[in-house]
Amino acid sequence: MAISSLPQLDRFFLTDAGLETDILFNKGIDLPYFSSVTLFTSDKGLDVLEAYYRDFLDLARRRGTGLILESATWRASPDWAEPLGFSVAELDRLNGAAIELLTGLRAEYADVPVVVSGCLGPRGDGYDPGQIMRADEAQAYHAHQAAVLAAAGAAMLAAITMTNVPEAVGVANAAKALGIPVVISFTVETDGRLPTGDALGDAITAVDAATGAYPAYYMINCAHPTHFDRILDDGAAWTARIGGVRANASSLSHAELDAMTELDIGDPADLAARHRALVDRFPNIRVLGGCCGTDLRHVAAIAEACLA
Repeated sequence: MAISSLPQLDRFFLTDAGLETDILFNKGIDLPYFSSVTLFTSDKGLDVLEAYYRDFLDLARRRGTGLILESATWRASPDWAEPLGFSVAELDRLNGAAIELLTGLRAEYADVPVVVSGCLGPRGDGYDPGQIMRADEAQAYHAHQAAVLAAAGAAMLAAITMTNVPEAVGVANAAKALGIPVVISFTVETDGRLPTGDALGDAITAVDAATGAYPAYYMINCAHPTHFDRILDDGAAWTARIGGVRANASSLSHAELDAMTELDIGDPADLAARHRALVDRFPNIRVLGGCCGTDLRHVAAIAEACLA
């Protein structure tokens, strides 16, 4: 699929919510290393995951919107094979199964505009940039999973919870080499900056400069709107590149969330109202869903507020 043909560039699309936190806390299913791809190793896990996606497909159908189906592969890149107890070849097969599930659901919900997206997470942690790779190292690392997802039938790739510029550049260039559209989604702290301290606008500008503006658009995820709405610059070129938001339910910091043993679901109505305010300010934001702590309730409230 060419970048110009991505339907979410021209109309409102929903995504799912905080898959891992929903499965872990609300469904009570353990996810080793927070990896939802492990659900494909049991019939029970697969049934729970399929039901999860169906809920969002049904919501999109009711609301008359499109839906981006994001694969359960955020923590399924080669470095995670050994900790999860898989060979790299076995993990590749699970990546393929994740896309196969989504393409099957897309065929079943033929009346809903659906884009199947292959999800890539950071090589390390989604909150802490840790040891930062060079851009070429990041490209070489992420190229493996990107190729597996593309070959399985993903229409686009989405790099979720990117914490630093070089890794985002690497993912974008890996996608560029494959000729598949990619979305870069940065996570930000309570001050609206990346965990590296980089300003969001500087990060987007840097990735565009290093990749020939290859990403189809950028997103913000794993942060509450109160963490970043004030730093978005009305009328700036970099802000116009933001096409989506997948926010956390909670306004707590990443450090506070890491220390919690119970889920903070925040206030879905307030979260929805804040999304409506963002969309009113920035009509280029057409993709909305959830991240940590959110579930179907939050995305349903967001859809109701923004489509009213």
